[in-house]
Amino acid sequence: MNLLMMFIAAIFVQNYVLYYFLGICPFLGVSKKIDSAVSMGMAVTFVMTITAVVSWMINHWILIPYKLDFLQIVSFILVIASLVQLVEMFIRKISPPLYQALGIYLPLITTNCAIMGLALLAALKNFSFLETVIYGIGSGLGFTLAIVLMAGIREQLALADVPEPLKGAGIALIVAGIMALAFTGFSGMIN
Repeated sequence: MNLLMMFIAAIFVQNYVLYYFLGICPFLGVSKKIDSAVSMGMAVTFVMTITAVVSWMINHWILIPYKLDFLQIVSFILVIASLVQLVEMFIRKISPPLYQALGIYLPLITTNCAIMGLALLAALKNFSFLETVIYGIGSGLGFTLAIVLMAGIREQLALADVPEPLKGAGIALIVAGIMALAFTGFSGMIN
């Protein structure tokens, strides 16, 4: 049951975008269309999951036993950059239109602080291997949920009569704030 609660908490309560406010750049940049938001969410979920696994192995099999903890950030950056390059090459080969739709935001997954936050928080909380995997998958799905919800709302806002000064980033930030407030309602469920 503890793993299930961790999974649910990673998606809803400790959502990287709406709780930690990490990963805001792709969240706001790719959330204009649902199709590209789903694709970005799946790419981030994949990278987060694999990052969680690989960073746990590096941390527990190399860095901690050899007292090289001070290299965590550097090693995690290398893991994330390598994984994003693999994802980018895969998407470019499999779906060129999707690669074009994601544009600059696909390589920006490398600098997505949500992924680095995942690796560092999992190491800081000293999760077991299984807990790290569950946390990585849940965190990625939480990112996907947030970005897809935002894309759906922004598609509807494109049809709405939004005051001129709030169009674009202004209304997107207001909606993100309201979503963050709404997601804090889940925090009372997991205690």
